[in-house]
Amino acid sequence: MSTTKNLLVELFVEELPPKALKKLGEAFAEGIAKGLRSAGLATDRSAATPYASPRRLAVHVSAVAAQAADKAVSTKLMPVTVGLAADGSPTPALLKKLAALGADASVVPALQRRPDGKAEALFLDSTAQGVTLAEGLQKALDDALAALPIPKVMQYQLGDGWSSVHFVRPAHGLVALHGAEVVPVKALGLVAGRTTRGHRFEAQVDPVVLQDADHYARQLEEQGAVIASFAARRSEIQRQLRHAGESLGLAPIDDDALLDEVTALVERPNVLLAQFEPEFLAVPQECLILTMKANQKYFPLLDANGRLTHRFLVVSNIRPADASRVVGGNERVVRPRLADAKFFFDQDRKRPLAARIDGLGKVVYHAKLGSMGERVMRVREIAREIGCLLGGPALAASADQAAHLAKADLLTDMVGEFPELQGIMGGYYARHDGESEEIAFAIEDHYKPRFAGDALPRNPTGLAVALADKLETLAGLFGIGQVPTGDKDPFALRRHALGLIRMLIERQLPLELPHLVAAAFKAFGPQHGQAQAELGYFLRERLVGWLREAGYHAQEVEAVVEVHPARWAEIPKRLDAVRAFRALPESASLAAANKRVGNILKKSEEKVAPVAEAALLHEPAERALHAALAEVAPRSEAAFERGDYTGSLQQLAVLKAPVDAFFDSVLVNAEDPRLRANRLGLLAQLHAAMNRVADLSRLAA
Repeated sequence: MSTTKNLLVELFVEELPPKALKKLGEAFAEGIAKGLRSAGLATDRSAATPYASPRRLAVHVSAVAAQAADKAVSTKLMPVTVGLAADGSPTPALLKKLAALGADASVVPALQRRPDGKAEALFLDSTAQGVTLAEGLQKALDDALAALPIPKVMQYQLGDGWSSVHFVRPAHGLVALHGAEVVPVKALGLVAGRTTRGHRFEAQVDPVVLQDADHYARQLEEQGAVIASFAARRSEIQRQLRHAGESLGLAPIDDDALLDEVTALVERPNVLLAQFEPEFLAVPQECLILTMKANQKYFPLLDANGRLTHRFLVVSNIRPADASRVVGGNERVVRPRLADAKFFFDQDRKRPLAARIDGLGKVVYHAKLGSMGERVMRVREIAREIGCLLGGPALAASADQAAHLAKADLLTDMVGEFPELQGIMGGYYARHDGESEEIAFAIEDHYKPRFAGDALPRNPTGLAVALADKLETLAGLFGIGQVPTGDKDPFALRRHALGLIRMLIERQLPLELPHLVAAAFKAFGPQHGQAQAELGYFLRERLVGWLREAGYHAQEVEAVVEVHPARWAEIPKRLDAVRAFRALPESASLAAANKRVGNILKKSEEKVAPVAEAALLHEPAERALHAALAEVAPRSEAAFERGDYTGSLQQLAVLKAPVDAFFDSVLVNAEDPRLRANRLGLLAQLHAAMNRVADLSRLAA
């Protein structure tokens, strides 16, 4: 390979979509680097550093060659019997093939004969010249641009007035520098050079003439007033936000998505402190925070208790000597937004939640599942059932009331403007209507957990309604065949399933899943689709994945889930018990024996009852196993009933010796049908005793 230098490629464009910028920058950099590696111009050790600002995508790749190394190429031509005549001269078919490859009869003596399957074939060995950087980079650039995850393509005309280009935004400049030398590549109607543009208003030099690939970031920052690196710009914004907050004893709201979006909106970040009138703080802080984040991209400041203050931070793209006009402008802009939120809040409180419930009957939930009002009735029915199981009639009544009001805030002005506040506003309005904190929290929490890692409902009423809401969604959509397939899950049923799993297990709820699924389908009536088994399987699949992510061993998870425990709250205890059992020296032998017993019972032509008559036990080994089971099984069963799953499994350790002896000396499939049936019954007893906590055969190697 020739001497290497570092490479810089930049595409200068109009303002890119901020929510897509980070991915576009990473994809552009990886696409270029991947193309160079595949052309042999870069190696796996070549580091690719991405750059992405509102008006540029770029990458710096280290150790890139001017030309790839030559490669030995072996081309298979045809079988020897086809290519050479009996006297060794080339056949017309071989000459035609060689001509197609740019060769002639003069290379025939140099052709190689090598085995190819059962026959021998002719091969032409040659050396392919390595591609130049201009050739390899051109292909890498074309491929990288074609593969960009562009959210929406636009079409624009080039300067000639005739040609048009499809890209995410109009492109105005292309840079390609190998060291200090320009690489002559083209893209989007542009020819590569060494000049780029800096900040629209604050660049010291325009255009910026790049010295070489390695001075790109420094020149842009010093001459162009642009921090080109997305990561560096994000870090600088974080630093300024933290410093501005600390100076007041406050903290900016922690929001990675907002930080990414703001990083994609500015080239030269400058954090400024602004404020609004304190009287707006009478509006729920969630409303104010959301309007400031979503509409204005501001960072609200919170006090030590997490309460919103009347101060906020603005990330400006300019650094004027006097920032008062910038601050004043942002304060004027935010005021109408906050006034709208206050107006919505005041108007909504003029009507109680209960007065809005009838209107839900006019809101379509799903064409095949009726209105939102009908959905509320189903959720209420399921919530009453769960409430009764968790806390009797009092909790059932509380859950019913919370479920009755839970969806009413969908018809409020505030939720109409900010759908993200559904549930949250219901809680505020319920308190205003005089409902208890229990009911208000339940309304607020019934959508939880909304995402991975989200908090669970705070009280039993909230748990009952949240479970009912998710169960109704799952049963309803499974019943009409709206099942997630592959990556498609338009109704977020996987998220609903994981929320259900987390509540059952993390809150240790004494509820049986089959009963919950049956109650959910019952709420739809007999005309609803019968997909209970399918939903049960779907939930078990999600359970297995969740447990694996939680760090449990795959075999242990399979062993526990295979016995279909009704109460999922017990599953972690069962898994701990299985882990303790696997640590016993007898576990491997017992697991293998359990698998063997299961296979024997499966092959039996008749259903085997777990019963063995003592009078038909002739062999000493089968009598010993029967006696050991009679002693161990009751102790194991008693521990199981107490919920001592570890103790239940560890009781089984003493069965290793009698089980091994049984299989060493007893013929299960005896000729006497009565003996055979009795021995199968004894094995069925053993199988039942061993597999209460988990299917131990799943632990066999």
